[in-house]
Amino acid sequence: MRYVDLDPADAAQIDTYTRTLAARHGSSTAPALLDGAATYAHRLPERLVGELLSLRLFERSPALVVRGLPVSDDEIGPTPLDWREQARPATVPARTAHEVYLVLVASLLGDVFGWSSLQNGKLVHDVVPMPTEEREQSGHGTVLLEWHTEDGFHPLRCDYLLLLGMRNHDAVPTTVAGVDEVRIDPAQREVLAQPRFLIRPDNEHLNRLRARAEGATAMGMGMHSIQRMQDEPEPSAVLFGHPDAPYLRIDPVFMSALPGDREAEEALAALVGSLEANLCGVALGPGDLLIVDNYRAVHGRSAFRARYDGTDRWLKKVLVTRDLRKSRAHRSAPHERVLL
Repeated sequence: MRYVDLDPADAAQIDTYTRTLAARHGSSTAPALLDGAATYAHRLPERLVGELLSLRLFERSPALVVRGLPVSDDEIGPTPLDWREQARPATVPARTAHEVYLVLVASLLGDVFGWSSLQNGKLVHDVVPMPTEEREQSGHGTVLLEWHTEDGFHPLRCDYLLLLGMRNHDAVPTTVAGVDEVRIDPAQREVLAQPRFLIRPDNEHLNRLRARAEGATAMGMGMHSIQRMQDEPEPSAVLFGHPDAPYLRIDPVFMSALPGDREAEEALAALVGSLEANLCGVALGPGDLLIVDNYRAVHGRSAFRARYDGTDRWLKKVLVTRDLRKSRAHRSAPHERVLL
């Protein structure tokens, strides 16, 4: 884990700049802001821009934490009880400015995108505990969120996951482990690099799809590709890329070796154990931004007790792809950012 601390002058500059952009565009995901985000981002402090470009190009760290953005507990208002909850008007300027910061940082790594099967296609997500989803393996649960590759089941999963702390009075840690620290037998590495594993979609995607299923059937629409990945998963490798510095695709809760493949099962167990042994935790406080390289690290979250009184843990989240074009078959137009 690499840490970068903004000095007070740079943090103040970012705060002023993002508030100006928020006021000008009215939304962190306004088309004009998204279209110009990469240009706007290069006006962030030079040191921060350099750190982000270096992360993208040299891959020296599987995760980066940028600390120091000023986030006021009073300005942002209570933690929502649901991601659909409308913000109070007085809290909109600060919330939007912080989202703009998230979008600008993301644009130095690639393009922000979203899923139609998550939060109605929103590009900036609110990660908050929801009373109706306490037991779910998602950002809205309060049970232990097992570590995983974000959307590991999908070939179009993100390259980077960004989480910005809004509130975390209880110091609930996000857990991270990098593939570079893995120590397993070379023969098991070879097994893990072969398509001998099945990864199925997580519950959050499937739950949203089920809610839409009746309407899709009524309109004569075919099976959603994510549902097909649940029903007919294709074998895939866990490790890929360069053999000496592999990338990673893993989600132990929703994956398994092919039926009857004991060798693959043992290799997967060895990898899970090695990653588990190297987990570290970072409690994202207000203004702390965690960037996870989704090809080189896994992430999760400790269990916690929610109060549902407006003071619970609250993060903002965006997903980033280095190549938006590769998902063109799943988007309605070249400039659209939501995968259907």
